[in-house]
Amino acid sequence: MTKLSDEEVDAALAAGGLEGWQREGGEIVKEFTFKNFVEAVAFIDRLVAPAEAANHHPDLENHYNRVRVALHTWSEDGVTEKDLALAREIGRASTGD
Repeated sequence: MTKLSDEEVDAALAAGGLEGWQREGGEIVKEFTFKNFVEAVAFIDRLVAPAEAANHHPDLENHYNRVRVALHTWSEDGVTEKDLALAREIGRASTGD
């Protein structure tokens, strides 16, 4: 897996399918907001299967009804296609689809 340049990450984020994700330094991040704590934790639970299937684990922060998700590939010290693919899966999990 090869680290993407900042320009490649920005282009991928702008291309669609990754709405709300932003590049921050060497990772991509998005904050999801839910109606309450229970829905936020249920969202985190829905992330387990796709993260395990990809053998790629996001950094998660839960603040009552908000969940901040950050992705980067440790071995490449930056964002890779693996991160973009998991971000798309996380987007689908946020709606329960």
